[in-house]
Amino acid sequence: KNMIPNDPRSPMDPSGIRIGTPAMTTRGMKEAEMVKVAKWMDLAIANRTNEQELAKIKEEVKELCKGFPVPGIGNDSPINR
Repeated sequence: KNMIPNDPRSPMDPSGIRIGTPAMTTRGMKEAEMVKVAKWMDLAIANRTNEQELAKIKEEVKELCKGFPVPGIGNDSPINR
């Protein structure tokens, strides 16, 4: 079965990727954060061989995540840093 709804191509050769957002919404993220994540994904793919750009994206993601800790896990946990 094709995981991308209404994708005309076969499951073995999809025309895109499907992104789940439950982990993001659990942290309290909304549409604005989804847009940021999508842009970072696009930048990461476009710059997949540029270690400097990937490091910059990583730091931006970490900064965003600091404002949206994982519920039930202390702020001192590595996952929330």
